[in-house]
Amino acid sequence: MSKAVTDRSKPGLLARLRSRYRWLDHVVRAQERYDECQGNFFAAGMSYYTIFALFPLAMVGFSVGGFLLSRRPEVLDEVERRIKHSIPGEFGTELVTLMDSAIASRASVGLIGLAAAGWVGLTWISNLREALSAMWERRSDKPGFVSSKLSDLVAMVWAFGATLVTLALTALADPKLMRNVLRWIGVPDFTLLGGLLRVASLMMAAGVSWLLFTWMIARLPRESVSLHSAMEAGAIAAVGYELFKQAGSVYLQSVINGPAGAVFGPVLGLLVFAYITARLVLFATAWAATSTERRRG
Repeated sequence: MSKAVTDRSKPGLLARLRSRYRWLDHVVRAQERYDECQGNFFAAGMSYYTIFALFPLAMVGFSVGGFLLSRRPEVLDEVERRIKHSIPGEFGTELVTLMDSAIASRASVGLIGLAAAGWVGLTWISNLREALSAMWERRSDKPGFVSSKLSDLVAMVWAFGATLVTLALTALADPKLMRNVLRWIGVPDFTLLGGLLRVASLMMAAGVSWLLFTWMIARLPRESVSLHSAMEAGAIAAVGYELFKQAGSVYLQSVINGPAGAVFGPVLGLLVFAYITARLVLFATAWAATSTERRRG
């Protein structure tokens, strides 16, 4: 009887491993914080607004393209010729007509797209703030409407710009694109230089991602938290983000070859990318929050 009681009171394998390895205990506590604060729910909402934002951004892109093509009639004629050549018949003619109407209404399309993109972006950054605040278990009162929206606007522009920089630097690591860039700037391409530049671009992308995620984790919650506690979590998120971007590029290259993959592959890939990135940021925030508790304990 005493032996059975002793066996039942003995800690389990996970408990023994947690007491032995501090990093494992930290991982478990961060995951518990993530689950308790409904991290998957917040990540799903952020993914929805990320995909939703594509439509107004596409409208802005069409508007910019319309302004550029309207000033270059020879380029417009070449585009229309290629469309008719690639898609012969009535459908190709309808596409050309649709493109001409979009160019004619480029100003209104751009304004509507900008307004919609601004509204979606502010909603997205507001939800991100709430999600990060939840991971820190902050329940402070929100600031006034005007100051809140202005703060969200600055944060949205900063996050969007930094994300574009990291994506551009990661894209430069592609061998084909790197050769084209070297050829364009007049630098002779050789194996060692291309490899060094690819490594440098990946390191710079990881550095920008680290700064971006550290700033998100420390400054986007409704109440600013310790920057020092967010630096380690930002590094974890940056490494995971860069690895996932590399995996995503391999995925896109494998699915865009077929007609169905070319249509649905990028959309599905972007949806998964947005969801995994949101989960990564929220888990890293939970890591930072539980790290603060550990030091205080």
